[in-house]
Amino acid sequence: MKLRIATYNIHKGVSSLRSMPRIHALKQALASMEADILFLQEVQGRHDKYAMKHAALWPEQAQHQFLAGDSHQAVYGMNAIYDHGHHGNALLSRYPVLSHSNRDVSDHAFESRGILHCIVQTPACDLHCYVIHLGLFARSRKRQTEALIEAVTASSPPGAPIVIAGDFNDWTNQLSDSLRNELGVTEVFDDNLPSRGFGAYLRTLGGRGPKKMTPARTFPAALPWLRLDRIYVRGLEIESAKVLHGPMWAKLSDHAPIVASLELKSRELAAAM
Repeated sequence: MKLRIATYNIHKGVSSLRSMPRIHALKQALASMEADILFLQEVQGRHDKYAMKHAALWPEQAQHQFLAGDSHQAVYGMNAIYDHGHHGNALLSRYPVLSHSNRDVSDHAFESRGILHCIVQTPACDLHCYVIHLGLFARSRKRQTEALIEAVTASSPPGAPIVIAGDFNDWTNQLSDSLRNELGVTEVFDDNLPSRGFGAYLRTLGGRGPKKMTPARTFPAALPWLRLDRIYVRGLEIESAKVLHGPMWAKLSDHAPIVASLELKSRELAAAM
């Protein structure tokens, strides 16, 4: 079974400069991805000030509902709550969402973070999806990654197909090895490295060993340099993965989205049938 997914920090639906609403353009951009499942961060569930100031440009619906439209089911995990509104993570799915839960993994009072877990009923199997947005501080991210590993282990059967996607804020790439070792996941850009062949052979002869696996650059969207956004999968083959960047995407958010085409592994498909 083929599956197309995307992860995107939408910056609350406003531009990086002057905080102008971009939510209608965002909806068109998301539709152009043709993704079956979208993992979204910094989704504005409510913002009374923007709604009043930009009444003609701000939808009456919550952002996750507006962006989902009629083609996707929307699930929202509220994390940060303030007097004039709230925001969090969201999952938009073309397939039915059987269940969902949101786990608070905030590490201190200044950052509200959560793990949104959804079980999506695809035609092939039930897929466990986790939307994540980790903190800005290294120690917080480490503890939140430990909480993520615990949550995935507790909420999905061993070996079940999973997708973990979001903004990890892990620009030094300190967390990937823990996720690979503990959960058996692969990041969608891991396979793009020349782990085999003549180049790998030369590195071995030179005593340098295999090249370190690194995620893609996604921030800032205008000129991606930092490696903040990730998609980790288990039980799915990675056919392709790319970062969408350029003038249009730079106007929509400070992050560039990642889109990946996946296929359920045959042994997982057989087990699910």
